[in-house]
Amino acid sequence: MSLDDLTLFNAVKKRLAWVSQRQEVLSQNVANADTPEFKASDLRPFEFREILRRESMQINMDVSGEGHMGGQRRRIRDFSEEVTRMPYETAPGGNSVVLEEQVQKLNETAISHKFTSEIYRKHLSMLKMALGRG
Repeated sequence: MSLDDLTLFNAVKKRLAWVSQRQEVLSQNVANADTPEFKASDLRPFEFREILRRESMQINMDVSGEGHMGGQRRRIRDFSEEVTRMPYETAPGGNSVVLEEQVQKLNETAISHKFTSEIYRKHLSMLKMALGRG
């Protein structure tokens, strides 16, 4: 049994993937702060409850005979981006990146990464303790 088989560890891994992908999107926004007509984008919020609900609902048909067809395993797609429709400020060139807003979001992302990593570390130490190795 691997840690990926445990729902909580799988959800924490998905949260870390979301944080990494959000960091990339926000850094692209900052890099294009002076590009005319560039629209700032962000990821949809990570809903931990929704991820847990989807993970616990993955039930597939068991293939017990040669003529049986197995079900398709559902998976959560990569996180989709959403473009800010009504930005607070827009430059005369049509650029909607507000650097202060992007820095604030980058800080939120860094805090979220640190928090999620700490949850992962704590759960690993609890498993080690349960196995008598911690």
